[in-house]
Amino acid sequence: MLRALHKFPGLIAALLIVVMTLSGAALSLLPALEVVQAPAQSEPTLSVATLADRIANAYPGVEQIRRAPSGRITAFYFDSGRPGAAIIDPATGSGVAAYEPSAFQRWMTNLHRSLFLDDAGRLTAAAGAMSLLVLSISGLMLTARRVGGWRRFFSRLRGPLMGRLHVEVARLTVAGLLLSSATALFMTASTFDLLPQSSVPAFPTEVSGQTGAAPGAMALLRDTPVNTLRELTFPYPGDPTDVFTLKTAGGEGYLDQGTGAVLVWTDAGIWQRMNETIYMLHTGQGMVWLGLVLGLMALGAPFMAVTGVVLWLQARRARPRIKGNVTAAQADTILLVGSEGGSTWGFAATLHGAMTLAGHKVHAAPMAQLSPDRYTQADRVIVLAATYGEGTAPASAKGFLDQLAALPKAPVMPLAVLGFGDRQFPGFCAYAADVARMAEQKGWEMLLPMATVDRQSPQEFARWGRDLGTALAQPLDLSHSPAIPSSHTLTLISRRDYGAEMQTPAAILRFALPKPGLWARLTGRGLGRFAPGDLLGIVPQGSHVPRFYSLASGRNDGFVEICVSHHPGGLCSGQLMDLAPGDRVKGFVRRNPEFRPASNRKPIILIGAGTGIGPLAGFARANTAHRPMHLYFGARHPDSDLFYGTEMQEWRADGRLASVTTAFSRTSARVYVQDALRADAVQMAKLIGEGAQVLVCGGRDMATGVADALADILMPAGLTPAKLKAEGRYVEDTY
Repeated sequence: MLRALHKFPGLIAALLIVVMTLSGAALSLLPALEVVQAPAQSEPTLSVATLADRIANAYPGVEQIRRAPSGRITAFYFDSGRPGAAIIDPATGSGVAAYEPSAFQRWMTNLHRSLFLDDAGRLTAAAGAMSLLVLSISGLMLTARRVGGWRRFFSRLRGPLMGRLHVEVARLTVAGLLLSSATALFMTASTFDLLPQSSVPAFPTEVSGQTGAAPGAMALLRDTPVNTLRELTFPYPGDPTDVFTLKTAGGEGYLDQGTGAVLVWTDAGIWQRMNETIYMLHTGQGMVWLGLVLGLMALGAPFMAVTGVVLWLQARRARPRIKGNVTAAQADTILLVGSEGGSTWGFAATLHGAMTLAGHKVHAAPMAQLSPDRYTQADRVIVLAATYGEGTAPASAKGFLDQLAALPKAPVMPLAVLGFGDRQFPGFCAYAADVARMAEQKGWEMLLPMATVDRQSPQEFARWGRDLGTALAQPLDLSHSPAIPSSHTLTLISRRDYGAEMQTPAAILRFALPKPGLWARLTGRGLGRFAPGDLLGIVPQGSHVPRFYSLASGRNDGFVEICVSHHPGGLCSGQLMDLAPGDRVKGFVRRNPEFRPASNRKPIILIGAGTGIGPLAGFARANTAHRPMHLYFGARHPDSDLFYGTEMQEWRADGRLASVTTAFSRTSARVYVQDALRADAVQMAKLIGEGAQVLVCGGRDMATGVADALADILMPAGLTPAKLKAEGRYVEDTY
């Protein structure tokens, strides 16, 4: 819902928002120009009476004096029956330049306010302001969700450059866009009399009938400072019934032209003050610096409109078009898809095509669009659900569980749930499991037991398809070729080999950083930004399923580095271990934002074994701020498997690592990393008590041993690894 609220107003009103914000940015410069051009007022205590006398002496036919919020004073007068206007120097009352309204300002103002369409244009402009307000609020909420909460609103972003630029500019400009759009809506409501109006004093019915009093003799004008003046209108010459009209920041009223007495006066009410404040906040008139800042921020809206449309087009390209998608009311099979990056839609398209070929009428839709009341002809519902992060709903499934829980009863047609994920993550298919569990609790009949697909495996998908065909009593062949992200050529520049003595070959492989062009970076087709702990996907020859390796480097390091251990029969690891410097492979980066040091200054405990040292070494290498970072590393033998041994000493010496503890399982001592933790139980408990975060990387058996050791260590303090996980202070990356 939130994404739709952000997307559709932006797409529909993009051009209107661009016109309104660009014209607003241009208008924001005008108050500053007025200040520069207006003569400075050198007398802080100058009164309206003195100013009016000076101007009347210079222009005997003066009709009106106006003071703009910028401080510019303009006199309008008649000279021999011909009207004139001059910009006034308040020190002398004489004109310093003829006043001529700017045709550009008038044209730009009419464009900005009403698109030259009068009231209809004002309403259209208001619709643009409303769209901008909705976009600003929804964008704020989406950004907070993306970075992990409001406290981390300005934390570092990751992902393709185009997406990062879109959010970075939004974070810098959203305050101004919120202010501009909200004040624009207020001003429109005021224009159409939808808000209470300020009271206007009634014209006096009785005057003295006398004429000729000089402004300097009028007490109210003597007591009114020029810096509060809005407008002073002189009586029409020769008309004894006319009066002086004075408008100030404090109110407005009428003065007798013969006696100078105040005939009628009304103090400024709350709505007059509010209107003036809103006008100032929207235009910058009277607060030049604010106008310039708002104008600069307004330029962010066109940029975000362009990048937003590009991101939308990219997302559309990533989601395959499903041919022959019937309406929900006509379908016998409802196919609901929960996808974050778009890959699950590819599987959905394959399933949709196979079932359509088998004679079914299939309706595919995002899980967020669950509508059982529309499934009038449906015989079954099939859910394909990916998992985002450590078990949360993917983008197209937001709110699905809430909708499912709110159903008064389960639909009568049976349900099948297929989860997509990666077994190396602890939350493997956790969201799909939640969906299946909730459906069973609601009493929904299961067409098939919940099944899973690991790392986009076509074989597992085809196997599930055969099971589905059996349940439907008809053969179903699901031949799917997963879409692989755009890969980049990586050239090996160095390798360090380990493990030969232990018959467990492994290596640290370092590749040159590819340098894509600017357009590739903007559109997210470059390797993009990456950090230690992200994943490098390699598609081995003879396969279309990528294998993933944790990165031991970040983009700022200037190279791509991974640790690889050869697995017997392993297609990808075997090919990587055969590489020599100068050889090339194709790779791409997948973000892994959950496996990161938290953005604070509290201690970090790094625990790893074997090639699991990769991302931990990357964290240590990047720790130039010397945050307290303690490494526990387990290997087979110091002479064979001590990855990054030299670097560990260097990082310990320069403070990037506060301590290094190693454990070797193929020596006479036979110590595992969990044993080293137990030996340092007091230190571990102290660090975790101080708020330390624990990052674990390596095999599942090692991770289980580490969790058991920490459970024992933390028991006296009433803490558990599960509780630390819930707080984001215990994170695993296992394989």
